[in-house]
Amino acid sequence: MGSSGDAWKLKDHPKLPKGKTVAVIVLDGWGEAKPNEFNAIHVADTPVMDSLKEGAPEKWRLIKAHGYAVGLPTEDDMGNSEVGHNALGAGRIFAQGAKLVDLALASGKIYEGEGFKYVKECFEKGTLHLIGLLSDGGVHSRLDQVQLLLKGAAEHGAKRIRVHALTDGRDVLDGSSVGFMETLENDLAKLREQGVDARVASGGGRMYVTMDRYENDWDVIKRGWDAQVLGEAPHKFKDPVEAIKKLRQEPNANDQYLAPFVIVDDNGKSVGPILDGDAVVTFNFRADRMVMLAKALEYADFDKFDRVRVPKIHYAGMLQYDGELKLPSKYLVSPPEIDRTSGEYLVRNGVRTFACSETVKFGHVTFFWNGNRSGYFDEKLEEYVEIPSDSGITFNVKPKMKALEIAERTRDAILSGKFDQVRVNIPNGDMVGHTGDIKATIEACKVADLGVKMILEAIEQVGGIYVVTADHGNAEDMVKRNKMGEPALDKSGNIQILTSHTCEPVPIAIGGSGLAPGVRFRKDLPTGGLANVAATFMNLHGYEAPSDYEPTLIEVVDN
Repeated sequence: MGSSGDAWKLKDHPKLPKGKTVAVIVLDGWGEAKPNEFNAIHVADTPVMDSLKEGAPEKWRLIKAHGYAVGLPTEDDMGNSEVGHNALGAGRIFAQGAKLVDLALASGKIYEGEGFKYVKECFEKGTLHLIGLLSDGGVHSRLDQVQLLLKGAAEHGAKRIRVHALTDGRDVLDGSSVGFMETLENDLAKLREQGVDARVASGGGRMYVTMDRYENDWDVIKRGWDAQVLGEAPHKFKDPVEAIKKLRQEPNANDQYLAPFVIVDDNGKSVGPILDGDAVVTFNFRADRMVMLAKALEYADFDKFDRVRVPKIHYAGMLQYDGELKLPSKYLVSPPEIDRTSGEYLVRNGVRTFACSETVKFGHVTFFWNGNRSGYFDEKLEEYVEIPSDSGITFNVKPKMKALEIAERTRDAILSGKFDQVRVNIPNGDMVGHTGDIKATIEACKVADLGVKMILEAIEQVGGIYVVTADHGNAEDMVKRNKMGEPALDKSGNIQILTSHTCEPVPIAIGGSGLAPGVRFRKDLPTGGLANVAATFMNLHGYEAPSDYEPTLIEVVDN
């Protein structure tokens, strides 16, 4: 596509008119699951979403928001907000996360990029430290990728390598950490035979060391920092396999909460603290549980805990973990290059656009929606509004978040007549769902529904059209489940709360007084997913989507 106007020209849809205001509403973390007491969406009072579902069956359906549908490597990979909004905005499926890493490793491209070259500058005199989750669960990292990276780093000149391994037991069976560590040790022994000084330097359980998220508990990061950077931990061992076996024997110990340990030499000195002139790579590809460590490693101005000593290092993530914060600034694998997004097409065809959310999801409805691209396509035709999120509290304290403020600003934008498309993200189901507080999540879903009501009423007033959907599941299932699908219990017999996303499908509903007669969801796209949504709303604006977009979910039948 050139930059000339003609290259961006969209064909008119033969049966759908132009000029209707279209509202695209994304309910974050709003999946569809069996009704039960742990389904916060089902329990909540949500008359608007209920009416969309029960109103007209040809105007409501489910779509996929996880796995292949959003470019993730397997059907077991739960969706997330970044890949979800990439797919919603791009209208096509781009390789994401682990898949990008697989491709970069297989092609050798990973070693040619800026990120690897940056860490390689330290190979001559310094140590390469690899920090991340030792697991084949495929949610945050994969053991085979770490094995390839170790081999590749040695082949590209790393003379001294230290691994800081976090044990899993959450995405894989508890106790599997011993086998993973044995595999790693075996690989490091082979490197030592080739003259590379390669060893495990520290370890600990993922939920107790390093892998906290959403700034929930900085002590978790500090325990990791002390072991990885300072070489200090309450437990010292000479052998990492022995370390895991021993620490697992402690009362109530498991892989997730394994105490931090360091590996020491015969003199009791840590074998691998991070020092000036070293290189550090965090090898997890999933972002949420690496952002806090990335801040501690990268930010000069940092006040979350006393770092004691801040080594001058070359640090890169496996991927960039936060596109908004540009964190880390260096990474081994670049995000997908997403071009020709629906947002850009519509603006180039004169569609005036309003986008709004609160801080925690503002980037999703702008930056990620627009293909990992900052800023406006055309300032004259676009307005992006960020409403500041509550700070200094967990979201279950104020589960209403800013849903009503987002809805009010969007209502005003619709009634102003200045915009042809408004798109919003209402974050409550996801952000409150992540806290694991079921009562608060029920309240969050209720207020999200009120937000939708306000926007739909405004759309009705201007004779417009709405598309209501979600980016992935979360609030619809708040408990971990065993293989039988029943709530899983912990050792004390308490139900285990689920705070993560899910692999459930999400709803999509269309309607509004501006919707042309005869528009309905097609029956021949049973596996439709988030990437099909862009072509759908482009049709509702009166345009055909570009030919390489995933097909539209709607058809127009002559009455």
